[in-house]
Amino acid sequence: MVYAIVLAAGRGLRMGGGLPKQFMSLAGRPLLFHALSAFERADLVDRVMLVAPADRVDRCLEDVRAWGLEKVTAVVAGGERRQDSVAKGLEAVPAGANVIAVHDGARPLILSEQIDAVVDLAREKGSAVLGTPVTDTVKEIDGRRVLHTPDRSRMWQVQTPQAFHASILREAHGVAARRGYFGTDDASLVEQLNAPVYVVPGREDNLKITAPEDLAMAESILRSRAGSVPSNLRAGHGYDVHRLVAGRPLILGGVTIPFDRGLHGHSDADVLSHAVADAILGAMCLGDIGTHFPDDDPAFAGISSLTLLERVSELARDTAAGIINVDATVIAQRPRLAPYIADMREKMAGALGITTERLSVKATTTEGLGFAGTEQGIAAQAIALVAVWTGAQDQGRGTVE
Repeated sequence: MVYAIVLAAGRGLRMGGGLPKQFMSLAGRPLLFHALSAFERADLVDRVMLVAPADRVDRCLEDVRAWGLEKVTAVVAGGERRQDSVAKGLEAVPAGANVIAVHDGARPLILSEQIDAVVDLAREKGSAVLGTPVTDTVKEIDGRRVLHTPDRSRMWQVQTPQAFHASILREAHGVAARRGYFGTDDASLVEQLNAPVYVVPGREDNLKITAPEDLAMAESILRSRAGSVPSNLRAGHGYDVHRLVAGRPLILGGVTIPFDRGLHGHSDADVLSHAVADAILGAMCLGDIGTHFPDDDPAFAGISSLTLLERVSELARDTAAGIINVDATVIAQRPRLAPYIADMREKMAGALGITTERLSVKATTTEGLGFAGTEQGIAAQAIALVAVWTGAQDQGRGTVE
């Protein structure tokens, strides 16, 4: 039996936003979906163990079922570091496994044939990794001073998946734990046993998503592979208003703001999040938040509007739509909102599964005019741009229109 451990427990702090990068949207689906789908299609992989953040294990189980990924048989909580997470995954792999492959969930562009090639060589040789030759000159430096120029003809950049005989990988992790050794990948642990590791030539487009610009590149690669093109770019507009009342907290964009009054509503009355949700739903012709989250339904009483944004994001993914960007404005005479805008952007972007670079928030007054100017209420409006893709059947999103 061949088992795969897919790692999705990292926090991805360099990406910005409140959502770990492996759950951010890529071509209308979370990054993790694309990686898991490749393992689902790999002929030589029998079972997949998903390692997730401890607070998202149940959510990942629900997602896996919704995505129809039958090979994922367990979701386990990860550890503090990557190596700890692999060890957690190893504990979940049955003793009868012959080969174990390890893959980073932040590499969503892996192809099933690459997975099979690595597993096949590992079955023959004991250990195999995916990699590409280094094409640039490499320098070893100390601070900013060059110490040495290695022969680049012998240099390779190593990727994942990496696959090993189960006994070798388990021994390597056991020895590393006893020695207190931490490697940057699993192959480096196996190398500590003086066991040979072999390389399977990979592709440079097997990107590891580490920065916001990587998402745009990955989306372009996915569309190119699938021959998909935008059926259209859709714009949606959202507007919402709530009365200011005593005895309620003021919540805007998921941020609680000190003020003598808050907004009245069935949920947390987060007028900004509501406007953003309506804009996205409008772009997809799916009605408004009242359609999906009625204000007479007890299930939504006091609910965080960030939760509603998460559900709107899921609707976008189910419709094979990707959120390109959102621009929102809060209209309020008081309080002053500038100190809280960065936090609003981070929280809402995290709920939507996009980077903060794709979500703008502004605040303005009405110079004392109208209901906002006389502090009777606060309004917000938003515009969202959404892309719906066709020809994406192979990427698991279905064909739209």
